[in-house]
Amino acid sequence: MVSRKHKKDVLHEKLQILRSITNSHATNDSSIIQDASKYIQELKQKVEILNHEVASGQGSSYQNSWPVVTVEAVEKGIQVNLYSERSCPGLLVFILKVFEELSLNVLDARVSCTGSFHLEALGVESEQNGESIDAHIVKQTILQAIENWTENNDHQD
Repeated sequence: MVSRKHKKDVLHEKLQILRSITNSHATNDSSIIQDASKYIQELKQKVEILNHEVASGQGSSYQNSWPVVTVEAVEKGIQVNLYSERSCPGLLVFILKVFEELSLNVLDARVSCTGSFHLEALGVESEQNGESIDAHIVKQTILQAIENWTENNDHQD
């Protein structure tokens, strides 16, 4: 019969493997699982984007790659993660306009624009808004902003 300690050790080892696969920096088990869940959602979105590109005949060329967007309702507000393999000059302005339009105050944000574009932002609802914002609405609005940004860039080229 397998001891309880052995089972616990095996589970801990598997969680550490999951942590390394998902590039998680979390230290406790529940955070590792949450990070893995986010990672899976990001992968699903990448598959969705690639399927869309294949269906529309674009292929997965570097030029046509759309940013990957994940939006999640968290305890403190709305967590937005946006990543693109390419630099996206001007995109941050379009995304921040979404926050303003939806009356979301940026509580915390990290942005990297060197060679690629990566945004992690936590938005909290404005006190004056009163009603709860749905993460799906935020995501759809961000996707529309990306489309507007893309069209804006196409006209400038």
